[in-house]
Amino acid sequence: MMHNPPHPGIFLNETVIKPLEIGVTETAQRLGMSRTALSRVLNGKAGISPDLAVRLESAGQSSARFWVNLQANYDLWLATNREQPDIEKLDKVA
Repeated sequence: MMHNPPHPGIFLNETVIKPLEIGVTETAQRLGMSRTALSRVLNGKAGISPDLAVRLESAGQSSARFWVNLQANYDLWLATNREQPDIEKLDKVA
């Protein structure tokens, strides 16, 4: 498993938005969303939703499945690195 992966929104910002040299406002307009909502994603404060993933695919930026998987893998990494309560097996009771 990856060690301390980047938030998918930060990855989106670094690998797509910045290289295209378009600002957050224009990107948000092109994706049909508010600047505030996109800014939260790009700054790692909100995740890439399935709706945003579909919009990114429609905008020619990989597949929706890629973005959803990136977010799911990041969320799973966070969960596995959080302290969890004691867990008991869900075995059949004898």
